[in-house]
Amino acid sequence: MRVTELFGALQKAHIEGIKNLHPAYRSLLVVYDAKMWTAQRLIEKLEGAEESPSPFLPVAGLLRLPVCFAPGFAPDLPQVCATAGIEPEQAIQLLTAATYRVAFLGFAPGFPYLMGLSPELATPRHARPRTHIPAGSVGIAGAQTGIYPAATPGGWQIVGRTPVRLFSPEREPMSLLNTGDELHLFSIDETEFEAMSQW
Repeated sequence: MRVTELFGALQKAHIEGIKNLHPAYRSLLVVYDAKMWTAQRLIEKLEGAEESPSPFLPVAGLLRLPVCFAPGFAPDLPQVCATAGIEPEQAIQLLTAATYRVAFLGFAPGFPYLMGLSPELATPRHARPRTHIPAGSVGIAGAQTGIYPAATPGGWQIVGRTPVRLFSPEREPMSLLNTGDELHLFSIDETEFEAMSQW
């Protein structure tokens, strides 16, 4: 949460010469104009923004995201269930009951790293990544959840797929989800997936 608060505070501060801010779980990348700031002076400025009496959080949206958990869309759900010692219906209930928060975007444009996964579902990623993960795939890697915005290689445990397009260069903003946003997943069947598909 501290990284999110600092990210929000720096967004609000509009410090001249900062070209980009990119949060992760435990760090915040700050890209700045080295002709304008020495590292020490910028650190002092950043610390001043962090000590602001009322930390600003990014404006968070709440999105309900449809996900199909049918076998053809969730090839690793049986493995996740076996690891947790539960049935698929229980796993889906845990996945859809959670409130997820976007910690940051990374790996691929628009790929959200989500906090909020039930600890019961934490499952190691595959030892050998697949060469093709379909766009929209919802995956688990350790204690985190993520959603593939485009077809790429990947090693996460795939437990479902959304028909919603998460990233589009033609859209403004390009990413449907952004740092600080919250979302709930809800279950749809294969027919609904096809009817809602944006791919």
